[in-house]
Amino acid sequence: MLTEEKTNVESKEISSEALLETVSDAEVNSRISFEEFTDERTLISHDAFGNKQMKIKVLEVSDENPPSKWKFGDRVKVTKILVTIKHLTTQQVEEGEFDIEAIERELAEKRHYSSTNRWIPASDVKNGYVVGSKHTRLISDAAALDYIVF
Repeated sequence: MLTEEKTNVESKEISSEALLETVSDAEVNSRISFEEFTDERTLISHDAFGNKQMKIKVLEVSDENPPSKWKFGDRVKVTKILVTIKHLTTQQVEEGEFDIEAIERELAEKRHYSSTNRWIPASDVKNGYVVGSKHTRLISDAAALDYIVF
């Protein structure tokens, strides 16, 4: 009985490789299940004026275990992201890779403060992209250092 429970718990844990795998990287079947479907609109955030769209792809996650899994659920610590910003008026696209961990250290050194919360619920990573509602928490330090103007 105990070994059955242990295997069920282990099977529910999400590996970091599975989170970073996109649909194009995975084997593409002719049909996609309802659980695997992700609406593109949930992955995009907009600026205050509605002139820009942002999408964040997770490039690397830390293998560090979350401090309190029982309280906050299954989370992963994001270390590197790829930010894609599309200007809606000109259709110009900008991309930039950010090492969030290094930016967090830099801000702590320069301003003695860091606001980044790199722990993201595993359920908020869809097809390798972060859900739009979590974008601000990942880029807050980069915006404070003027690496990103959004």
